[in-house]
Amino acid sequence: MTIDSDALQSAENAAECCEVAIIGGGPGGSTAAALLAERGRKVILIEKDRHPRFHIGESLLPLNLPLFDKLGIREEIERCSMPKYGVEFVSPQHKKAVTYDFAQAWDKSLPYSYQVRRSEFDHLLLKNAAAKGATVVEGMRAENVAFLPDGRAEIRARDEAGRERRWHADFVIDASGRDTLLSSQLGLKRRNRRHNSAAMFGHFTGAQRLAGKAEGNISIFWLERGWCWFIPLADGTTSVGIVAPPDFFKSRKAGLTDFFMSTVAACPELAARLKDAQLTAPVTATGNYTYTASRMTGPGFLLVGDAFSFVDPVFSTGVYLAMTTASLGAEAVDACLKSPQHSKRLLRAYEAAARRGVAAFTWYIYRIPQPAFRSLFMSPRNDFRIQEAVLSLLAGDVFGRSPIGLRLFAFKLVYYLTRIGQARRHLISGAKPRRLPEPAS
Repeated sequence: MTIDSDALQSAENAAECCEVAIIGGGPGGSTAAALLAERGRKVILIEKDRHPRFHIGESLLPLNLPLFDKLGIREEIERCSMPKYGVEFVSPQHKKAVTYDFAQAWDKSLPYSYQVRRSEFDHLLLKNAAAKGATVVEGMRAENVAFLPDGRAEIRARDEAGRERRWHADFVIDASGRDTLLSSQLGLKRRNRRHNSAAMFGHFTGAQRLAGKAEGNISIFWLERGWCWFIPLADGTTSVGIVAPPDFFKSRKAGLTDFFMSTVAACPELAARLKDAQLTAPVTATGNYTYTASRMTGPGFLLVGDAFSFVDPVFSTGVYLAMTTASLGAEAVDACLKSPQHSKRLLRAYEAAARRGVAAFTWYIYRIPQPAFRSLFMSPRNDFRIQEAVLSLLAGDVFGRSPIGLRLFAFKLVYYLTRIGQARRHLISGAKPRRLPEPAS
């Protein structure tokens, strides 16, 4: 969207100026703001809510830890978090649960991560951005971005009282999360209707956790049509959620909380963990949320985290991808401001790197419903160090930190061979194997 010169002159009289405007104060926006402000850039961060505020997505990955060190906040996070040393998978088709410890990954230097209350975690990141020098404006919803004839952008936002404010920025980072401000405005957003899902979730006290060091591990319970998460938090609360296709939720006839509890009851292993637990608040639902943008950069802007793409959260990738793409994006933006003549190349390089990381996860996420995939995960073997490589990927190692590419290729080959074998059994029994969705571009 562009505006004419008369409108530009009028806007100049009212607009505040900055080098970088960041839309959204979640982990991605706060990370980019802190890193750019630390480099001396004049940064405005526009956040629609006031922190602390509730958010789902409490489970982090080990590769988040180097980002915490980069931001200088690791010790603060440790004080309010539950250590997470691994992942437990529970399948109704298999007799025993399987646990993968991050200490067994290819990269042994990051043997744990954290479970966090997002209200505390996000607030900590936002305060860190402000402490580094970014101007944080809360309670201000960005409504529109107009790209001006002089190459800058005008961001229009409105506060809770309905008052409008404007900023002119040399560069815009869209970290608006599932609001997807720029990708929706520019017509870039594409829903993935072949791998769609919805979720419902609640917080419990008194849930039965794993024993000892494994107390903070995330547990993933596979269902006939979807999966459940079980995330222990440091204050004794446990986050429990159910992810399934939208038509599963449309089938409900009871209230949401009753529907949630009846779904839990259909998973005996999870029901046993919640037998003596109490809900702390009504169950919440969120709608269809699998999408991607056809591009994530353009003249004077880039997208980070969920503003670009969101897929099924089974591997807890949301916060990690938001913060990592924000870190990569901050470097790209700083370089673009230093050398505008190289902006196209710099933005292409950023987009290519970000897409590779997202795509590395999505191949596995798209195959989670497949019996062949579950069989491999529930029967762990470390032949040729393949298990170590897959575990490193699940820890967040998708941006070239470790030389695991050949092992991951071998795992995919084993998966396809396993699926072919199961397809033959399906053919003999007269059943049709499920069709896989294609990965997002």
